Amino acid sequence: MTQIIKGGNLPVSGEPMRVAVVRGATGPGVPEIDPAALLLDDSGRVRGRSDLIFYNQRAHATSAVELLGNARGEDGRTADWLEIDPARVEPEVDRIVIAASAEAGTFGDVPGLYVEAVSRRTGERMAVYSVDEDDASTETAYVLGEFYRRAGGWKFRAVGQGYEAGLPGLAADYGFTVEEEEPETEPAAVPPPAPALPEPPPPAPPLPAAEPAAAAAPVRPEPVVPAAPAAAPVPPGTPVSKTGAPLLGTITTRLNHLPTDFGPDFPVFSQEGRGEDMVRVDAPIPAGLVVVDVARAGQGRIEITALNHRNRDRSPSVLYSRLEEFTGRGVVDHDGNGPLRLRVKAEGEWKITVSPVSVLRDVSERVEGVGPDVLAYAGPAVDLAIRHRNSRDEAWFQLDSVRRSASSRRLYSGYKSGRSTVALTRGARLLVVRCDSPWSITPREVAPHHNRKEGEIPPFWKRLR
Repeated sequence: MTQIIKGGNLPVSGEPMRVAVVRGATGPGVPEIDPAALLLDDSGRVRGRSDLIFYNQRAHATSAVELLGNARGEDGRTADWLEIDPARVEPEVDRIVIAASAEAGTFGDVPGLYVEAVSRRTGERMAVYSVDEDDASTETAYVLGEFYRRAGGWKFRAVGQGYEAGLPGLAADYGFTVEEEEPETEPAAVPPPAPALPEPPPPAPPLPAAEPAAAAAPVRPEPVVPAAPAAAPVPPGTPVSKTGAPLLGTITTRLNHLPTDFGPDFPVFSQEGRGEDMVRVDAPIPAGLVVVDVARAGQGRIEITALNHRNRDRSPSVLYSRLEEFTGRGVVDHDGNGPLRLRVKAEGEWKITVSPVSVLRDVSERVEGVGPDVLAYAGPAVDLAIRHRNSRDEAWFQLDSVRRSASSRRLYSGYKSGRSTVALTRGARLLVVRCDSPWSITPREVAPHHNRKEGEIPPFWKRLR
């Protein structure tokens, strides 16, 4: 039996499926319905803008979920169709929520509302849930159902939860915000042809007494590893490594647009060693932000900490990694009182290079890397699109913003693989990446009227007219 009532669930196969959000009539007094799909991680929240599929963003980057369009029947029914391919859904996505919003009305004014999933290949019904008239009244946003992972397969649950507060209330539950102002006009995307209108569902039977067995596990795609980071531009004649990046310990021209007083200029200092040791920079370094490059060979962890005047570790660590054969960067706020001292806790050989902030890469366009790094930004307000990939359970990714005063603010943090978009306000700062995985950061322009707090997920789900 494919028809379930509120709270019920059914197993669905891992084959591609089409999902219809259907209302029984259209016309005067019946509000327009805008369907959407929200891809949630195991915390029950979207990871960023790309995890919401709706009228302004009709397909996910993985092609796992797509909004097709709508179809109208002679009997007055209208169906909005989405397509879901479970085999393309990223392992980090735990649930796919099917929701809708009502324009110029409430869901109490929508007759014959139901959602159904059918096989894309055969058209066979897999699950149907009809919203009871008593379950919809003054709500302007509604969650119809959700597809979720269970025992290696997928199930569909009939949710039937409305929000009288509308999209802001739904957004608060799933980790995003809703645009309050009308954005600038953009041309509407032309959707692909929608499937035919589905047949109306039969009367709902009682909820099955026992939960059906889970479906077979879907085939998951291999994780995509970002390409190797592009080399920063270097002057002719500068020694470079096999990847094209400047060798640690060499002096390059200024590679970013940070103000000259953001960090002091001083001669580059390098020291090589093995195992645990202390690095003492005897050359005078003025107070300010200082870049610490680390090149290591061998296995095991490596941790770099700055020391105070009593040779005690300062927190947090300058750099920490378990990557083998890697180069990474951290940053130190040097107080200028005496020489800079660093403690190295490592296995195998290593090389430490202390440099001014002028050597940092500028985030004026897409930047990629692997492992810990420090980047420079000095420009207008932008959105930062963040992506990181790692399959290990203990893997983490963290992005911090460090201002000239050395004040630090957490912009984003996540485990294993993920993606998000966060706001970056105008001005100069360092962007500190702490991770052991491939990553990319892409700046995107924002409209002048967008005035968000730093680190806030940008608002979305506002129709472009």
